[in-house]
Amino acid sequence: MYQHIRRRDFLKVTGAAAAGSLGLGISTAARPEKKSASGMPRLLSGCCAYSYRKYLEKGPMTVEDFILKAVELGIDGVDVTTYYLKSTEPSYLLGLRRLAFRNGVPFSGAAIGTDMCQSDPAKRLAELENIQKWVDATELLGASHLRVFGGELGPGGTEEQGIRWVVETMKPACDYAAKKGVTLGIESHGGITSKASSIIEILRRVDSPYAGCNLDISNFPENEYAQIEACIPYATHAHIRDFFSESKQPIDLERVWQLFAKAGYKGYMSAEYEGEEDAMTAVPKLLAKIKTLCKKYSSV
Repeated sequence: MYQHIRRRDFLKVTGAAAAGSLGLGISTAARPEKKSASGMPRLLSGCCAYSYRKYLEKGPMTVEDFILKAVELGIDGVDVTTYYLKSTEPSYLLGLRRLAFRNGVPFSGAAIGTDMCQSDPAKRLAELENIQKWVDATELLGASHLRVFGGELGPGGTEEQGIRWVVETMKPACDYAAKKGVTLGIESHGGITSKASSIIEILRRVDSPYAGCNLDISNFPENEYAQIEACIPYATHAHIRDFFSESKQPIDLERVWQLFAKAGYKGYMSAEYEGEEDAMTAVPKLLAKIKTLCKKYSSV
């Protein structure tokens, strides 16, 4: 379905990008995409398939069941974690798209696992090809957003090198995604993306209207609310939990919603449940909080 970038062309591009980025420090002066005339926030409720991972990994739930669960939950959209898809065959993906459409369930996006922070150009090329494959799948689903990961910085690597490696993979990936109308959202997910400043610098260098931040509010290890606020202007999708991953302290969701509303964010606030309670009872509780806050702080 997708056209592979030629290996020698990829190496030529990444070599030029590396040379061009030498001497650049990490900057927080990146410019987010210009917002629409209306600064009014549009905060929409959603849910990640990952919330039901224990049921999706081995059954009895399927992705089809998850789409229908969204109707039961009364949410605005679903985020398809691709780990649980049966295949990338067009007939299967188009079937999911039709099922969602017939039930009035928009796809807020799809999510894949990637590791773009690779020192080996051949491995970065493999990551690029994987992203291209899933961009095609996202297009077939009828979604406009694909979550990607930056990855972990290996032993001996510097933060500057890690940022450069991610950019050298994400930039051509965004060029490809642009042709399909798909935005790539790099998630705040530890590793090279554990700090808002690094995420913003990656997006500054990628310099594409089809690049953004899939803002997981739970993953910053320190100065959590300040880092969330710094990333919101670049957010193209948001994952919501009610506790911080490292400290396990509860998140003040009201405070978070106020930050999103103040910034005029327009998009999904997608529940990504990862607690101890069974998802069948816990996810509706988290979504009740999300829907209440969306109603309170959104213009719709």
